[in-house]
Amino acid sequence: MQARLVLEDGSLFTGSAQGAKGEAWGEVVFNTSMTGYQEILTDPSYCGQILTMTFPLIGNYGINSEDFESRRPFLRGFIAREFCTNPSNWRSVMTVGDFLKENNIIAMDGIDTRAITRHIREKGAMKGIITTEDTPLEALREKVKKLPGISEMDLIPEVTTEEIYSWENSDPHIVVIDVGLKLSIARSLHKTGCRITVVPASLNAGDIMDLKPDGLMISNGPGDPQNTKEVVKVIQELAGKIPIMGICLGHQIIALALGGKTYKLKFGHRGANHPVKDLIRDKVYISSQNHGFAVDEDSLPHGLSVTQRNLNDDTVEGLQDNKLRITTIQYHPEAFPGPSDSHYLFDRFLEQVTV
Repeated sequence: MQARLVLEDGSLFTGSAQGAKGEAWGEVVFNTSMTGYQEILTDPSYCGQILTMTFPLIGNYGINSEDFESRRPFLRGFIAREFCTNPSNWRSVMTVGDFLKENNIIAMDGIDTRAITRHIREKGAMKGIITTEDTPLEALREKVKKLPGISEMDLIPEVTTEEIYSWENSDPHIVVIDVGLKLSIARSLHKTGCRITVVPASLNAGDIMDLKPDGLMISNGPGDPQNTKEVVKVIQELAGKIPIMGICLGHQIIALALGGKTYKLKFGHRGANHPVKDLIRDKVYISSQNHGFAVDEDSLPHGLSVTQRNLNDDTVEGLQDNKLRITTIQYHPEAFPGPSDSHYLFDRFLEQVTV
């Protein structure tokens, strides 16, 4: 069965239908990772998006029952040059295609993913419709123009946890605000010896403090950080009272809460091979990234200094305020997928918590 991808500028890409059947829409983006497609598929930060993988073969080691980053995939569509139908791995329990069908995700392969990627790099990320239906092309082109952009969608309620839950351990006690949490963030904190309590994004500052946290973490998540006003308010109320760390969307939320601004990148940073310089250590690390927005360095308030910088485009990748005991990271130090170069950032945060 044929599948089509139609972009808001009218561009058409055709391929073979995989996964579920039907029609879906979202912001079309690409990821350059060579491995880790299961973790990518289940990263809640892709909520509202149609994801194209630049690596040509996806699914060669199947889907296993362990490497999930959330309760289900939240992305709207998935595109690859080729899906492997005969995976080979001792942990594999199903193919990627079967996993996509099971979770009602529309997908396609047999398509020139290099052409899609070059188009997005030149024109920027844009809205798109992925469909297996025989809707006339002109009707799809008209429909995609009227769809809301990523900044017009409130995606946090879709991905956040509905209930508070905990991972027991010894102290310190870290409360994690789930705005689209990758479970590897909680796992990384737990492995350092922390007791973890994950809370919904709607929880207010008073309810968080009632949990008696030693530190606060704001997770990664989807969409425009300017749509997270409730969490921004929480940070404004708690800044200076307890140590706070933000990762990815959490990094952007903290910048907004302290008076900074954010802006949309042309096509975002999504992959497991982005070089970042730690300005404190004066060392370069390879990082795992997934974000479409960035912090405006010129807008940063006094006291909030840049600690990490992207070496590809010079964007802000980390912030720190020693007086307020605040640390932020734009990329994913927990990786999964990606290199584990930056796990030391969790230890840096815990040093602030245990002072």
